[in-house]
Amino acid sequence: MLKLIAYTKEGELIEDNTLNPLKNREDIGWYWLDFDRPSREETDLLDSYFHFHPLAIEDCIHDLQRPKMDYYEDHTLIVIHSIDANTLKKQEIDIFFGEDFIITYHKSELPMMNHVMRMVKKERPKWEEYYVLHYIFDLVVDNYFPIIYEIEDHINEIEDNTQNLSIDKLLEQLFDRRSELLTMRQTIHPMRDLLYRILNSHHLDGMKQGKEYFADVHDHLIKLADVIASNRDLTQDIRDSYLSLTSHQQNKTMQVLTVISVIFMPLTFIAGVYGMNFENMPELDEPFAYPLVWFIMIALSVAMIIWFKKKGWFD
Repeated sequence: MLKLIAYTKEGELIEDNTLNPLKNREDIGWYWLDFDRPSREETDLLDSYFHFHPLAIEDCIHDLQRPKMDYYEDHTLIVIHSIDANTLKKQEIDIFFGEDFIITYHKSELPMMNHVMRMVKKERPKWEEYYVLHYIFDLVVDNYFPIIYEIEDHINEIEDNTQNLSIDKLLEQLFDRRSELLTMRQTIHPMRDLLYRILNSHHLDGMKQGKEYFADVHDHLIKLADVIASNRDLTQDIRDSYLSLTSHQQNKTMQVLTVISVIFMPLTFIAGVYGMNFENMPELDEPFAYPLVWFIMIALSVAMIIWFKKKGWFD
């Protein structure tokens, strides 16, 4: 689907779902054309009508290019990534940028594009296509914040363990959160580097008019990168703590089993000696031999338990 917004040099707004307003209209000041989930025929317009560079068109067709900016003779290609808040899947947005136009291309439905269009129609941008570019960047980056904060809340819940979950379950959730943070970092860091390039680009002449706005978006990306780094450090600390706790519990279990084994070792020895079927064992004929053996076994057990208690093995 094509969505066209154009402004004439006199400031008149033109809206259409075709390219007709652009044909034989020399009074067009600038325009924004959005390729929203385009068909094959609509995608072919990038070549047949706009004559963009074949490499730029190829980047549009092939999904999930790294956020970047490529310069061509009469246009610039900017690739950015939006994130689906439900699935954390990347949604690529390709932006063709020229002297008097901006063309966006995306294969996924992006409600924020409709919001930008409403704002463009509501008030004529003072810096034209750069206004649209900034607004798209701003909304994409703003949508990162609730995703990061939700992950952060989940990490805090894991740390507090309010649901009294087992350590295995907590570690499973913790590794899921770390994976989500990694996905966000793989998006935010390239976006931050891309904004830095845009701010310092000599090819985008109109950037001077709204440089402070793009700088603000860059600051947001720096903040997001810091939040991700701190949360990854927190997950590592929680992981180390839970692994240490697990190791401690295993050590306590092994200690209890060792104490039981040591107590039964002499008892097993005595029972083994007097369980041998020899005829000439002198103690077997004594009338008090059986209770005496029991007394010795009980005394040994009590003595070892007292000794282990003094050693602090039961603390």
